[in-house]
Amino acid sequence: MPQKKNPSLKDPDLYEELREDGASKQKAARISNAAAQRGRSEVGRSGGESGSYEDWTVADLKKRAKEIGLTGYSHKRKGDLISELRNS
Repeated sequence: MPQKKNPSLKDPDLYEELREDGASKQKAARISNAAAQRGRSEVGRSGGESGSYEDWTVADLKKRAKEIGLTGYSHKRKGDLISELRNS
């Protein structure tokens, strides 16, 4: 039986490549959709310097978790939030 395509994925080929490389489903979907919207060459160019998560407040960490689509972060401790953000 063929695998159903996810209609919310804008670049399913890139999604599959990222999953094969070990990216989580959330991360692969986020990157592939951003690449489809802005172009693959633009996605890798964002970045820059960001302060260490240890320097962030818990409120800022929770805000970032919400921005990138993580769930279940509202009752996590700072260390757990940092770990989840780094691994997403």
